[in-house]
Amino acid sequence: MHLLNENDKTFLLHSIREIEDFPKPGIKFKDITTLLGDTNAFNLLMDHLASRYENQKIDYIAGIESRGFIFGAALAARLRTRFVPIRKPGKLPYTTISEKYSLEYGVDEVSIHIDAFSGVAHPRVLLIDDLIATGGTATAAVKLITKAGATCVEACFVMNLTFLQGDLDIKKMTSVYSVLEV
Repeated sequence: MHLLNENDKTFLLHSIREIEDFPKPGIKFKDITTLLGDTNAFNLLMDHLASRYENQKIDYIAGIESRGFIFGAALAARLRTRFVPIRKPGKLPYTTISEKYSLEYGVDEVSIHIDAFSGVAHPRVLLIDDLIATGGTATAAVKLITKAGATCVEACFVMNLTFLQGDLDIKKMTSVYSVLEV
């Protein structure tokens, strides 16, 4: 399996802009729009992910709203497989199933169409998003994939904020891969 060397990781990391105090004081927001706008960085990332997953027999790629849609759809096109959006409630037009998860002060929810993985026996799904922080949304997404009758073979993130340890709960359910760890 193709691995990125340290120079490639450094290049990708430097293609991501950091915004101080956004969305609130003390937060250092990782802005991936600069990576998306850099042809070399985006293609390096997508080539790497395509190489990693090309022989994994992935039936679907599920992307978490909204930045997971960008990476997931692009990777699904490269792998010539299907893409499934995982969205906030009320955003999908057909019958959905949902999974709730706790926030620091409340509850949120993610949804997919009830038939998202129909058409393939024993579907194998790759979950993808831009960033793993506390892990609540991604953990709920893995549970949702399972609830929909599929197997989440791996949860993939462009970046893991390791100090928040959001990947620990996900690792209890599936394999986790992060391109960059900060």
